[in-house]
Amino acid sequence: MTTPDRLATLAAIALLLASGSLWARSSDRRLPMDIDGGSADYSVDDNRPTIISGGVTITQGSLRITASRAEISMSGGDPSRAVLTGGPVKLSQQLDDGTPMNAVASRVDYDLKSEVVLFTGSVTIQQPRGSLAGDRVTYNMRSGQVASGGAAGGGRVKMRILPKSGGTR
Repeated sequence: MTTPDRLATLAAIALLLASGSLWARSSDRRLPMDIDGGSADYSVDDNRPTIISGGVTITQGSLRITASRAEISMSGGDPSRAVLTGGPVKLSQQLDDGTPMNAVASRVDYDLKSEVVLFTGSVTIQQPRGSLAGDRVTYNMRSGQVASGGAAGGGRVKMRILPKSGGTR
């Protein structure tokens, strides 16, 4: 899978966290991904990550990610880790049913080998059916397990789940 495909997967993870059984707009994954940044430092050497900085914007269909910096690490010629930081990191996308999803965190760290994504620093994930907020949210893509709370798993988490039929925020 190419680096842009992995970044698209990262955004899809945020959608899974917010939407439960709903998936990210599946048609977005078949569209080209555009990455815009102030500068890029790319290396074919696996010992040195690719750094995109100076205000990073990633778009693919309805997906939009903004961050100050993106760092992509490689292993064996394939992406192994993507870390988005600063500004804060903002993700937005429409779900297949047309509803919006928005996520904000200071840092998003995606380990592509273990398929675990860690959102840290004032994490907020919102969609029309509810929201999740905390200092730390971990999502295991393999198991579907979501854990949230404060630093190192402690602290408080806030959730709001709205009823399917109407309800107020």
